[in-house]
Amino acid sequence: MSAFIVAVAPALPLHTAGKYVAGAYVVFLALVLVYVAIMASRLARTERELTELRRDVESRRQVDADREREPVA
Repeated sequence: MSAFIVAVAPALPLHTAGKYVAGAYVVFLALVLVYVAIMASRLARTERELTELRRDVESRRQVDADREREPVA
């Protein structure tokens, strides 16, 4: 009978467990926000690098096009 009572009773009384549950939600929310911030900074850096690569490719194409237009001596 005593094993049944222990199995039904919560580990912490419900009036004190609320602080821990709220704390766990705060920690989880903080972790999610840090993750989102890291992903946003990586996305911004990747977009910047992609813009630079596109600019480099376009300038390279322009140089190649100019070389093709020059008369061969």
